[in-house]
Amino acid sequence: MTNESAGEPTRIVVVGSGFAGFECARALVRRLRGSDARITMISPHDYMLYTPLLPEVAGGILDARFVTVPLSEALPNVELVKGSVDSVDFGARTVHVTDCEQGVEDVAWDRVVLTPGSVTRLFDIPGLAEHARGLETPAEALYFRDQLLTQIELSERDTDPRVADARRTVVVVGASYAGTELTAQLRALADEAAARRNLDPSEIRFLLLDAADKVMPEVGEKLGSKVLDVLRARGIDVRLETTLTELGPEHVTLDDGTVVPTRTVAWVTGVTASPLIDTLGLPTEKGRLTVRPDLSVDGHPDVFAGGDAAAVPDPKNRGSITPPTAQHAIRQGQALARNVAASLGVGDPKPYSHRDRGLVVDLGPGFAVANPLGIQLSGFLAKVVTRAYHLYAMPNAANRWAVALAYLTDLLFPRPLVSIGLVTDSESRFAASEGVRAQH
Repeated sequence: MTNESAGEPTRIVVVGSGFAGFECARALVRRLRGSDARITMISPHDYMLYTPLLPEVAGGILDARFVTVPLSEALPNVELVKGSVDSVDFGARTVHVTDCEQGVEDVAWDRVVLTPGSVTRLFDIPGLAEHARGLETPAEALYFRDQLLTQIELSERDTDPRVADARRTVVVVGASYAGTELTAQLRALADEAAARRNLDPSEIRFLLLDAADKVMPEVGEKLGSKVLDVLRARGIDVRLETTLTELGPEHVTLDDGTVVPTRTVAWVTGVTASPLIDTLGLPTEKGRLTVRPDLSVDGHPDVFAGGDAAAVPDPKNRGSITPPTAQHAIRQGQALARNVAASLGVGDPKPYSHRDRGLVVDLGPGFAVANPLGIQLSGFLAKVVTRAYHLYAMPNAANRWAVALAYLTDLLFPRPLVSIGLVTDSESRFAASEGVRAQH
């Protein structure tokens, strides 16, 4: 018997606190105000992470706190359960939750919204899981900042020039917008460190690799070419149609046989749906949970899904699914709230639709590219648009204020060179990012 039929408050459970889950919960509070519905969010984190700004955390411009929106502050009318959902029992209408101390409980639901998000996509490359790091969590972003600064400092004391060169070499795999932004921000951090230590910036080497034949195909050929020119002008060695075949603690091997000594490898090649999706026993497409145009699950009218973990039909590209971007996740969260509320008799359901607002990509000091509403911009104007967009999209006034002040500080003062050492090696590994598994 459901809570609805028993005359008890309807319980809506939202799994995950990413963009889709966060926006869904926030919009449900508004849509169901005055009803007896209880909204519960289950997440291993007590914050919503604004992932597009993680490269700026890695580059030392932003504090990690500035890109984490506290759920207790942003969702005061939502019950928060901190833990990981291990499985969903559709017959009993419960989700099984394990907390950080391995305590377990079953949480009942009348409607469940599955937005567990995504994890870094790995491949079966020897040494990848042990020696590379991703960019999906604050811990990973802080790792790159601390690792780069520490390796530069240690390289000055090394008597073996080969070891020193390895410490001063950074390899980034993935030339989409996240990998490109990370490379640009770390390059700027390295240049600042070199200037203060009287080092030649060219001695700090960056390799950006991608199996594709273009940098950032998302922004189009014209802007992509400008990005490539800027990266190379800053001394970044961009190698397209190139990837890794093996990683060790002090080197990587490229697919052309080249061995590159390095101590720092970033793997930013895309994402795959949360491992939770594989446990559901429901149809998937490209590893993501198959949903109907209204974001409900076929055969389960009380189950909804969206964000990176769901294969949402793209109405503008028939036969395709929407890409796993923050822009889609935010709007799918709002659509989820509308349709969940409609299933309870509040409002009318609608299929998910969208209008492409374009992309904004920050490429370090004085330069960005953007194509808002199809208008192609680059340089300083694009930089202004990029930072303005992030301030607008940040869903919390306190975070917006902190980021704005950090941007102002970045205009007036050099970025701080601080290696705090808060992140351990184990905390920055892929395994710490919600159970990543190798994908073939």
